[in-house]
Amino acid sequence: MGYSSWSDDAYDSVSRARKTRSIDDNFTQNKLGVIHPDLSPDHVDVRESRDSDLHPNSVPIIVALDVTGSMGAIPENLIKNKLGALMSTLISNGILDPQIMFMAIGDHISDDYPLQVGQFESGTMELDNCLSKIFIERGGGGQNRESYPLAWYFAARHTSIDSFEKRQEKGFLFTIGDEGFHDHMAADFLQSKCGYKGREPLAASSLLNEAGRSYYVFHIHANEASYHNDHFVFSQWKALLGERFLVLEDQNNIAELIATTVALVKGVSPDAAMSGFDAKTRLSVSNALVSVKDSLVRRDHGVSGIIAL
Repeated sequence: MGYSSWSDDAYDSVSRARKTRSIDDNFTQNKLGVIHPDLSPDHVDVRESRDSDLHPNSVPIIVALDVTGSMGAIPENLIKNKLGALMSTLISNGILDPQIMFMAIGDHISDDYPLQVGQFESGTMELDNCLSKIFIERGGGGQNRESYPLAWYFAARHTSIDSFEKRQEKGFLFTIGDEGFHDHMAADFLQSKCGYKGREPLAASSLLNEAGRSYYVFHIHANEASYHNDHFVFSQWKALLGERFLVLEDQNNIAELIATTVALVKGVSPDAAMSGFDAKTRLSVSNALVSVKDSLVRRDHGVSGIIAL
């Protein structure tokens, strides 16, 4: 996938229409109450991010959105207002061939559809279309844990990306939410809901190691939501991800944070990466990256370069 291109003009038109609609009109599966067949993980072998004549240096970026009860505002803001900020910030920072895969994550114990998986796309209409197919289930387990590691499972075992396979350049994986994660996930739940074919339970730490072979893995904690500065949630994430656990105080800036993080890993300086932001956005993103931005970029004799996380 990813054989089309981004257009700011096309996005402006799409965004204007989206802004006038309700969340259930923008995410039409909400009215049906079921997962869209195109996003079902059942029978999925692989999702591909491939180089092409149009995109010779593809950069795969997985954005896994929490769609449980407290988090529906984030995908809504993304489809109405912020998809353009994500793509334009990437492109303006020299990431000319981004290929975005949107996922949706819920709770594998209590939700009917805890994993929804799109395709890697580059074009305006394709990205908007994929987002609009997400079912905002509004569930969740009510136990300060969601099934974010399902994104790591799918990335590790069901994606194939040219950036890594051809050039040994890792892709990027961002989960976004406000809770902790399930340390272990039982096979029977995964078999019935996620298309999982294995028999063994899945452990978060093992899945992270698998995904980390070909992706830079980050989690963005939306700190305005239910678990603001929650000790358990922070401690659990920091123990597993360390500085790759990013705390964002203003969830309106999620798109800018994702794009800036990618730019820093790709060797863009922090000042340059955020040069197009207004003062409020710049402060928000900078604060989220305060503990990580100096180590994301290595300078050898004044030359920026990618480091291994």
